[in-house]
Amino acid sequence: MKSETQVKEHRVSALKLYLHYISIQIRSMMQYKKSFFMTMFGQFLTSFNAFIGIHFLFLRFHSIEDYSYSDVLLCVSIVLMDFSLAECIARGFDSFPKIVRQGGFDRIMTRPRNEILQVLGSHFELTRIGRMIQGAIVFIYGTTHAGIEWNFVRVLTVIFMLIGGTGVFCGIFLINAALCFFTLEGLEVINIFTDGAREYGAYPIDVYGKRMMRFCTFVIPYSLVQVYPLKFLTGRSDNILYALLPLAALLFLIPGYVFWRFGVRKYTSSGS
Repeated sequence: MKSETQVKEHRVSALKLYLHYISIQIRSMMQYKKSFFMTMFGQFLTSFNAFIGIHFLFLRFHSIEDYSYSDVLLCVSIVLMDFSLAECIARGFDSFPKIVRQGGFDRIMTRPRNEILQVLGSHFELTRIGRMIQGAIVFIYGTTHAGIEWNFVRVLTVIFMLIGGTGVFCGIFLINAALCFFTLEGLEVINIFTDGAREYGAYPIDVYGKRMMRFCTFVIPYSLVQVYPLKFLTGRSDNILYALLPLAALLFLIPGYVFWRFGVRKYTSSGS
């Protein structure tokens, strides 16, 4: 049995290794600075499609259900920032099918380090910061027009939304990667819950009806990092629990991790 000190040292060592992975990726990207900044700027521009669509929609309609233009901007910006952060951190899972097909996971399993840590460190997509910046700009614009009365709890709520939403998308990436142990290829249907969520998450989840709301609360908890905390943020509800729900969304990582461990136990070499 490992002592508590050994466990702490192992965790610190794992964190240092992950930061070292990130450092290597950043130095690699900085070898081609123009390409990096142009790609980041491209990421910044491509996401404008969603905002343009929302803008033209509200030129015709002044509200959706009880939600105003600024409310919808808060929704789309939060989801975009969550998704962008998850892509930065968990891009290794998105490219995992290639790792499995080429036999890279066989090498990973022979190393004395956690498989998830190695996969996470295999790809760090810093260019997604372009989307993150755009989401932050829209969020700031939305909050200035939503009349939010800021206090310490509401600031924490925003931080929790970013942490919880990033965790949810990372959990989906993890599940998609675990499926590759059985299929060797990523399933396109998973994009419904990643890229698709970025699109329909542009609007409060409850506008899609009760069934969708239940699905996004108890199955894939998008609503815990979007509509509930936003109701508290904008003063629609005084329920302090709504501010904490984004942290509860992190529980979605547990079934993803369990499925990953199951896939690792069942894994046989791809034959590459």
